[in-house]
Amino acid sequence: MFRSRLIPIILIENRGLYKSIKFKNHRYLGDPLNTIRLFNDKEVDELVILDIGARKSTKGIDFEYLEKLSSECFMPVCYGGGVDDIFQVEKLFKLGFEKISFNTALNEKIDLVNEVANKYGVQSVVASIDVKKNIFGKYNIYIENGTKKIKWNLEEYIKYLQDNGVGEILLTSIDQEGMMMAYDYELIKLVSGFVNIPVVANGGASNLRDCKEAIDYGASAAAASSIFSYYGKKRAVLVNYPPHNELKDLFKGAKDDEV
Repeated sequence: MFRSRLIPIILIENRGLYKSIKFKNHRYLGDPLNTIRLFNDKEVDELVILDIGARKSTKGIDFEYLEKLSSECFMPVCYGGGVDDIFQVEKLFKLGFEKISFNTALNEKIDLVNEVANKYGVQSVVASIDVKKNIFGKYNIYIENGTKKIKWNLEEYIKYLQDNGVGEILLTSIDQEGMMMAYDYELIKLVSGFVNIPVVANGGASNLRDCKEAIDYGASAAAASSIFSYYGKKRAVLVNYPPHNELKDLFKGAKDDEV
């Protein structure tokens, strides 16, 4: 049976919906609640909500607003942003989120990640790994919304995370994010060869063919934001998602266990 392999990502901050380019130049797009309702109408099978302001906010995670967002979602949802302790994780699961995406905590609080995996299962733990190439072509890993580079080797870091309970990787190319010039296929192929857990490619999709190619290069799923938020060369704001028969034809021949 066909399963969706195309996952919209929405970025929120201060209860607004935003789109970025290379993790910068954030453009306000509207109301996240309306976007989620439109995705419901289009029968999106999975959604990722990333709060890019939660970590730097003095108020931390906006649970009140997340409850409103979760109550509107008719699909499984992954949340990421500012998660620092098990009490926050428990609250998010009670609100209806099925997966938690960790980024900074992967580097600073690996015991928390391990605890979540042991308590709720590895399928609930997503490692959000943000990667950027340096001038020598080496991939560096960044945390804190792409502002802080860490010293880990990419292969060693990913294997370390897998050994500590991560069940899925959300792999984002900072260089490609928001550019709509295709994914970093070299990065996808590289990381997919390191692990035996699903890798969700993100950053750079310009059309559905790019998403299919990301899977051909080893990703288990393709995530995107711009192609679901914009229409045309001038990037007019228009929430969209392809019908499932179109997706079925696009991903024909992909393995059923790919998510």
